[in-house]
Amino acid sequence: MLEVEVKYRNADRTAAVATLLEWGATLAQDRTDLDLYFQAPDRDLKASDEAFRLRRIGPKNCLTYKGPRRDTETKTRPEIEVPLGDGDTAAADMQRLLVALGYTPVTTVKKKRRVYQFARDGFDLEACFDTVDGVGAFVELEILADEAQYDAAKTVLLAAATELGLTEQEPRSYLSMVLQTQGSPLA
Repeated sequence: MLEVEVKYRNADRTAAVATLLEWGATLAQDRTDLDLYFQAPDRDLKASDEAFRLRRIGPKNCLTYKGPRRDTETKTRPEIEVPLGDGDTAAADMQRLLVALGYTPVTTVKKKRRVYQFARDGFDLEACFDTVDGVGAFVELEILADEAQYDAAKTVLLAAATELGLTEQEPRSYLSMVLQTQGSPLA
C-alpha cells in the first residue's frame, strides 16, 4: 500500500476546517501520538530514506515501516503497518525485542493530532491537524492507495490542498525536524 501524503506549515486552520466540514468531513480522532523511531542494525535508514517506528496512540501500539519517497511533489512512500498488543507492557516488550535484535532508538516524536476524514473523487482522505512538540503546527493530507491508483490519488490530494488554501509545503519529516531542533548529527 502507498501512503500518498503532503504536509503544510502556517495554514489557516479555522478556514481549512470550515471547508472540510462543507465537504462533509467528520472529526474521526483527537489524539496524542508517541512515535519512537529506530535505526536498523544492517543499514542506515536515513541514507536510504526509510523510517521504522513504534507508535503509541493511547493504549494502542503498532510498528510502521516507511519506504523511500517516490516523488518530490508529495511524500508518497510504501507503508507497512502492523498492529501490536495494547498497553504499556506490550510497547515496552516490543522496544526491548527490537533493541535485542540490534535496533537503536533514535528519538521520540510527540504530536497532538486531530484527524478529519472525508471523500473526494472516489478516494478516502484524512486531514490531520498536528502540533508537534518542539517543531510547530502543520496540516497533513493523506490517501492510502494501491500502486495502480498512485497518479490519480496524487492529483486528488494536491487539488484538495489547493482548495483548502494550503500553500507552504513542508517536505521534511517530523523525525527530521525534531532531530534538527535537538542538534542531532542524524538530522
